[in-house]
Amino acid sequence: MMKHSYLLVLLICLFSGDLFAQQKPDSLYQVKGFVIVAPKPDGVDEFVKFINKELAPRKVNTLILRVDYNYQFKSHPELRDSAALSESDARKILEACRKNNINIIPEINLLGHQSRAAKTGMLLKAYPEFNETPWIKMPATAADYKWPNADNLYCLSYCPLYPGVHKIIFDLVDEIMDVFEAKAFHAGMDEVFYLGEDKCPRCAGRDKAVLFANEVQTIRDHLAEKNRELWIWGDRLLDGRAAGIGEWAGSYNDTYRAIDMIPKDVVICDWQYEQDNQTPVYFAIKGFRVVTCSRSHPQVAVNQVEDLYRSRAISGRTLKSRFYGIAEMIDSPASEFINANYSRATSSTSGDNAQWNTFKAMFDKMNQLEQRDAK
Repeated sequence: MMKHSYLLVLLICLFSGDLFAQQKPDSLYQVKGFVIVAPKPDGVDEFVKFINKELAPRKVNTLILRVDYNYQFKSHPELRDSAALSESDARKILEACRKNNINIIPEINLLGHQSRAAKTGMLLKAYPEFNETPWIKMPATAADYKWPNADNLYCLSYCPLYPGVHKIIFDLVDEIMDVFEAKAFHAGMDEVFYLGEDKCPRCAGRDKAVLFANEVQTIRDHLAEKNRELWIWGDRLLDGRAAGIGEWAGSYNDTYRAIDMIPKDVVICDWQYEQDNQTPVYFAIKGFRVVTCSRSHPQVAVNQVEDLYRSRAISGRTLKSRFYGIAEMIDSPASEFINANYSRATSSTSGDNAQWNTFKAMFDKMNQLEQRDAK
């Protein structure tokens, strides 16, 4: 009887994966990420070197590459930037990442960020009818752009209810996913100031949280058709007033209630750059996998790495898996960041609170904790 009981226990252990000899510790960082604007064609070779010499040694496993309209789209040539990556350029980046076990997640800013300062993005240039706020007059030059302003202009948005808008943007999404052989797509969706405007004949009077949630659902469902995953920035899902984090890091136009309306399989990239607001805990409790994102404050980044380590260490199994990882976010052009990283040039961001200093501090801390954990 004792012999049969021992065999039964042994079989249960084998099939449950809990046999001590076969146990594997949970990964400390499921996502070790790097987020950057895709290089222009003349910077591809330098970017590939950066992947090999800087990202690979730091064991980065996820590269979120903001492409936007910097690609020679075949489905919609009218949406190409004037100098855009070719398929061959994209393949060079893909091969470098594949060689170093780095997953590429391409990003095209959807919904918001359809303009920057005085520059309107290619989607609204080619299809001005998609503009949520066509009555807003853009500044003549970047020097004329001021914040705050009477129109509350930060970045333009497309109207998510305009007929045909999704057909066009999904053509771009599918094409860029195919060329990078990607399993996940980053839709941006951060800092959306224009949504459900009273003058919009389609959106007026609608609940902004519902509009935002429906757009997330629409993009997510399209990706799911090919078993692809949606990643977005998390700021529109935070109450900027209640949390005291302002209208960029959080929402002032009520979209934050969408957090209870969107699918839980969406991955949230939670950027809190200037303060360690510990908002990943909120997203995890709400049921989402969350990737903490740092940028330009080294000490904040170090604190966030320690938060992630602590959260995974003290949380139960369900919550632990939702603290998905951490990433360094670079919002300057790739060539500018790389030059600054190698001290070949100066940037508009200088001093200790520079992106390249944060990049180094964050990954140094990550590696330090990993080494300590391995002992």
